Amino acid sequence: MTLQQLKYIIKIVECGSITEAAKRLFISQPSLSAALKEIEKEYGIEIFYRTSKGISLSADGREFLSYARQIVEQTQLMEQRYSNRKPAKQLCSVSTQHYSFAVTAFVKLIEDLNASEYEFTLRETRTYDIIEDVKNFRSEIGIIYFSNFNEKVLKKLLKENHLKFENLFEAAPHVFISSRHPLAKRKSVTIDDLEDYPFLAFEQGSYNSFYFSEEILSTVPHRKTIHVSDRATLFNLLIGLNGYTVCTGELNSALNGENIVSVKLDTDEIMKVGWISNDKAPLSSVGEKYVLMLKQAVRESGFAVANTF
Repeated sequence: MTLQQLKYIIKIVECGSITEAAKRLFISQPSLSAALKEIEKEYGIEIFYRTSKGISLSADGREFLSYARQIVEQTQLMEQRYSNRKPAKQLCSVSTQHYSFAVTAFVKLIEDLNASEYEFTLRETRTYDIIEDVKNFRSEIGIIYFSNFNEKVLKKLLKENHLKFENLFEAAPHVFISSRHPLAKRKSVTIDDLEDYPFLAFEQGSYNSFYFSEEILSTVPHRKTIHVSDRATLFNLLIGLNGYTVCTGELNSALNGENIVSVKLDTDEIMKVGWISNDKAPLSSVGEKYVLMLKQAVRESGFAVANTF
């Protein structure tokens, strides 16, 4: 085993494929595959499962990756201390549902680190993919929510994949609508009030179970529904079609402009928003700092941060 081989495995995990990792490492795919097989043979384990859909870390692979990252990080620290090398490039990957506070925290993290070099990834993506990203170490942190409806199912899925959920804050459901919407001046609205307007929801791809829906009250029937894949499209449709979506109510006008408003939804439901991580590996120093920035962004949005972690 060599340090370079450990770096190869880390890069494969970050990229999600051997082909893409080889491109970024500027080596051939056969050479990278050979290096991987050499380590697997040396330690008698299978680090990745190979399927027609790609690769994923095995149970042994997740544990091996944890050790590999520690070794590489410690080596970099030693090189900086004794060889006067410049600090290693800062790395951080986060997968999240579509929350403004997650973006705000990411901006604050980068500004605060003031690193000369970094390579960060922020994925606003589907619920199932967030869980897969953290499970396979493509992302260090994922941000999702629990409701009375999905909590039992999602907790079981997280436990099966060695992931843990830390509560960040709780929020009463709101709707986002255009500032020119007929209901925009109301202090609160009901689902019945919204019946004639298009309901906008983030599509969940193949895993479109109600349990993975990003919008609470996902089982409520709607006469008009539009599925979208990104936040900009959703906001454009909110304005153009007088549509609505269900959310926490957290809205950042600096990021989203003044054309969208938040109105409370009359319901007894509560959204528990939190972050997930892989319990097989501790958070990096950058990951820990991002969590602190999440708390700060949540407080600045007017929510009380949970004290369970």
